[in-house]
Amino acid sequence: MKTVIYNGKIYVDRGHFEQAVLISDGLFEKIGNNTEILAAAGADCKKIDAGGKTILPGLNDSHQHLGYVGEYLSLCDLSGARSIGEVVDCGRRFMQEHPEMVQSGMHGIRYNQDYFTDEKRVLNRHDLDRISTEIPIVFERACGHIVAANTRAIELRGITGKTPQFDGGVFDLGADGEPNGVFKENATGEIMKALSAPTIEQKEQMFLSAMRYATSVGLTSVQSNDVRDNDWKETFGLLHKLNDEGKMLVRYRHQCAFLKIDQFKEFLSTEYKNGKYDQTLAIGPLKLFKDGSLGARTALMRQEYKDDPGNFGVAALSFAQMEALCGLASENGMQVITHVIGDAAVEETINHYEKIIKGGKNTLRNGVVHCQITDLPMLQRIAQMGIVAIVQPIFLHYDMHVVESRVGKELSSTSYAFNTLAKLGAPVSYGSDAPVENCNPFPCIYCAVTRKDLEGYPKGGFYPQECVDVEQAIDHYTVGSAYAEFKEDVKGRIKPGQYADLIILDHDIFTIPTDEIRDITVELTMMGGKVVFQKS
Repeated sequence: MKTVIYNGKIYVDRGHFEQAVLISDGLFEKIGNNTEILAAAGADCKKIDAGGKTILPGLNDSHQHLGYVGEYLSLCDLSGARSIGEVVDCGRRFMQEHPEMVQSGMHGIRYNQDYFTDEKRVLNRHDLDRISTEIPIVFERACGHIVAANTRAIELRGITGKTPQFDGGVFDLGADGEPNGVFKENATGEIMKALSAPTIEQKEQMFLSAMRYATSVGLTSVQSNDVRDNDWKETFGLLHKLNDEGKMLVRYRHQCAFLKIDQFKEFLSTEYKNGKYDQTLAIGPLKLFKDGSLGARTALMRQEYKDDPGNFGVAALSFAQMEALCGLASENGMQVITHVIGDAAVEETINHYEKIIKGGKNTLRNGVVHCQITDLPMLQRIAQMGIVAIVQPIFLHYDMHVVESRVGKELSSTSYAFNTLAKLGAPVSYGSDAPVENCNPFPCIYCAVTRKDLEGYPKGGFYPQECVDVEQAIDHYTVGSAYAEFKEDVKGRIKPGQYADLIILDHDIFTIPTDEIRDITVELTMMGGKVVFQKS
């Protein structure tokens, strides 16, 4: 059956709006005014009156972690804690309210020491021991690049002051020469093993919950890093199962994080070579991690941190490891995207890409994820080489309050340079890095357009020369993200021949005051011509 949506304000392209769209076999067939589209639809066509509301192409999050979005819905959320004492209280309360969920340990998320009003320091084992010494506890900082573990978790993993440091990661020692519970970068994965991993049945429910939430905020596509060395076969199998059973509510593209070369080789010869994929489930790039985060001061910097002399961050991936992994991916025609936040990480990654980009053309569309701390020459190189910038404007909400103290004003003025990247001609796509931030696209678009935090600070915007307009932000969330996955010919616009993915908004994003963009909600989400969310 065909479907027509009419009486809408349909965004087609900058300055181009239509009233109605005809959908057939999961694709947009025709767009135009109400009269011509209703006439073309026929009497038996399903009709949806948009009531004058604004209609956008379905939004496409170019980098997130969908499985973790679902998992985080069931974990101890510490984002509201404004002191170490409140963190402890939150953990104790969670244990009391959810005893069945903490029998084998407790996982807490999203604490941020920069919001603390007592001591602005990361948590350690002594803090978490105040919650319990009977069960293992691991609390993640908001960025996920630094965690705190209690004494029980450290004992279960057998980590002592004599344990060698982990490749690409470190754990801190206290005055007694023993681990103080602070684990950074690749060391975080080692201490997380103290907690019981979710079962495959639990993981399935996490993905389903996350997809339901994603559609409710207007996402119809996600490019998601849920595959890692240790469980890649299980994760691929689960997503194939959900797709085969018709349970996918969003279009999903794998971003595959491999660090172990043997695991990567096995993946290339099996899943990458023989996996079955379609319009809903796709296989994407190799995802690498070059450094950490700005908030944790583990982003890899060319100069020491202004507020932490002697600290240059953490290299999560060595030169030799990156060369081997990038080279193998390139040989197999596989795209590479790399987590880079500090300027040293950005520079080293560009240098690596330069070696594998053939003939000066980035045909594999290799990309940089986050791309936060940069100077103008770096931005120019990214644009000249056609490197895809996979960025998260929502990070400005927090980072604008710490970046100048971390790296100084001069470097801050050329960082988070989303407008400059676009003006230079670099391919730009937007996303959220959820669950580091909420995957709701509208606060992210608001940050890109206003350069303000979610409380409206500062009044004129943070380095406002980097503001983009609403059309740019939407395009980066649609056609820009589609370009990052080689899909710009089939999604990202409401035009004939493209996938019938769209959303209907409660307010007109093009005419409301820009400060109100963050509060926009979605009335209806459609993927492939089928309604996957409708506000009750």
